[in-house]
Amino acid sequence: MKLRLRHVYGLAFILLCCAVRAQNISLYHQYNGRYDFTFFGNTLNTQENNNVDGEPAPPCNILTSSAADLNLAPDDVIQSAYLYWAGSGTGDFDVSLNGQAITAQRTFSITNSAGFPCFSAFADITNLVTATGNANYDFTGLDLTAIIDPYCPSGGNFGGWAVIVVYENAALPLNQLNVYDGMQAVPSVINITLDSLNVIDDQDAKIGFLAWEGDKNISMNESLRINGNLLSNALNPASNAFNGTNSFTNSSELYNMDLDVYTIEGNINIGDTSALIQLTSSQDFVMINAIVTKLNSQLPDAVIAINNVEKSCNSRFITVDYTVSNPNSTDPLPPNTKIAVFADGIFVGSATTVNELPINGSENGTITVELPENIPIDFTLELVIDSDELGVGSITEINENNNSDALPVTLDVSPPFNPLPDLISCNERLGRGTFDFTSYVDLVKVNPDYTAAFFSTQEDAESNINEITSPENYVTVAPDQVFVRISDGICHSVAAFNLLTRNCPPKVYNLVEPFPNDFYDTFLIDGLRDIFLKFQLSIYNRWGKLVWTGNNNTEDWNGTATEGLRMFGSDLPSGTYFYILELNDPDYPQPLTGFVYLKK
Repeated sequence: MKLRLRHVYGLAFILLCCAVRAQNISLYHQYNGRYDFTFFGNTLNTQENNNVDGEPAPPCNILTSSAADLNLAPDDVIQSAYLYWAGSGTGDFDVSLNGQAITAQRTFSITNSAGFPCFSAFADITNLVTATGNANYDFTGLDLTAIIDPYCPSGGNFGGWAVIVVYENAALPLNQLNVYDGMQAVPSVINITLDSLNVIDDQDAKIGFLAWEGDKNISMNESLRINGNLLSNALNPASNAFNGTNSFTNSSELYNMDLDVYTIEGNINIGDTSALIQLTSSQDFVMINAIVTKLNSQLPDAVIAINNVEKSCNSRFITVDYTVSNPNSTDPLPPNTKIAVFADGIFVGSATTVNELPINGSENGTITVELPENIPIDFTLELVIDSDELGVGSITEINENNNSDALPVTLDVSPPFNPLPDLISCNERLGRGTFDFTSYVDLVKVNPDYTAAFFSTQEDAESNINEITSPENYVTVAPDQVFVRISDGICHSVAAFNLLTRNCPPKVYNLVEPFPNDFYDTFLIDGLRDIFLKFQLSIYNRWGKLVWTGNNNTEDWNGTATEGLRMFGSDLPSGTYFYILELNDPDYPQPLTGFVYLKK
């Protein structure tokens, strides 16, 4: 499996004016492309701290300002500019450059060999340097005159500033440039591991150092090595690497600070992902503040982004639109680069890129996958470029930690609903009924944000056509069904409920007045004969004697007797009579009883 290296873009914290004993040198920022670097800056010391043996110590004084020039080629484009300033004491974190106030964004602190504190500060001044360009830069505001006296007897008084400039030029080869910083010191040994390297070719490879308090006249057991190889150049002998020199201006009068650059061709191997820097000194107190490496690094940088996920209701197929790009790279990304698709960490599909992607190039793609049933409705979708189903890649990249993109996804499914009971209406005639199901709108919805509409057929409900517009007064012949379309705005469900009729209870008019009044001539029971076809009606006198019986095949009772001792058809006297009405209907298993008054 490929080793995927962490791409560091910045520290996650800012230290303002707080003293920490030391901070290990670590990667601050990485650049990939046609980049190179330069340093400029100056010391605040007016001379070397220590003279040769036998001579008196120099006067203890220090400047409060100094200047230096930035000289870039016309085609160099500034990418970043980082200001570091340092000195004796616990720190002064507000300074100025060309009259512009600058406050430290990060600080470093360490204690020297004599037990006194020393500091360094950092600020990103890219905007200032980009706006100013090539010019003379005047550094002011760092006044150490009041605090250096205790440092002078041991030669520990120092102060200065430097700017690391990263620039881009189309004529440069493709490089990887790393800026490391922190605060580490000797005596006697410093081992610094420079990680996050991708060495493809060591041609024109170089390394730059920003260091403080190195003394030209102290070189006891002093050495600088990379991967065990001793470094030196014309200004920096192998036995005195940090000796107050500036490799960029070829100056040997950068007292008590060093801006040094070394060629490291042959000192680092192709395929290396780290390098070991070792500094030794038995006497000279040297503080390493920043290191910059430039290596030829022709590598792609595969990045993938999920643009959109298309879903269908109640489907486990999803279509993913994505973009593969090759940003911040130094080499094209080859075609047919693998793409793996994961759902909740489970491999569900794959694709490949189509084209070779140039530096900063990109292409769009689409993949459709079917999610297995064990993937829940809510899951995390992840696309990984340069990966197979096991998460193993095959392409060496500048950055191995930006190969994936993840997105929470919820599948679209039909909304749940509450089941609806049957709705019953009275049989008005021949099975017809009038129904009001407006209350079912809220009853069926699990979520009040859902919508509900009624339809007479399931096909209409599925197609959302021919909606029932008057659910409060729906007339139909029962039994029948009504279908409800419940929608969450994306998907819908269809529920159904039955419309049933039951025979309405008959209405009894309990007066019989057998005169030609066209209404009460007979015992009127409304809603009986057309609906309860098997009814049986019995009339009793006040003594409980049966006097009349009838059904759907007889005339209505008109006050005459058909049963008992009286002659058939004889008139009955006025008075109160009682009836038993057997409807012989399953909805009315018990007979209806009551009285009727016969008026003569």
